[in-house]
Amino acid sequence: MAFAWKAAGITYNRYLAVAARVVRRSLKEGPRLQAERRGEMDLRFAKWQNGKQGEVKNLSEANAAAASELAAQEAKSS
Repeated sequence: MAFAWKAAGITYNRYLAVAARVVRRSLKEGPRLQAERRGEMDLRFAKWQNGKQGEVKNLSEANAAAASELAAQEAKSS
């Protein structure tokens, strides 16, 4: 089987993230800590309206807030 990640039902990007995490965890203590810091990401986005940039937000925090709002709306409708 040429593409095990496809058979597992994950995307190539997810496959790479898992592989990178495994390699980082297999390193000795000093190099492992440096590699783990390089592996951290902080994604931000901003909504643009009428040619002006809105507030810059952290993607993970925005996703968590949206998920909690959705859960609250579903709880109200039940």
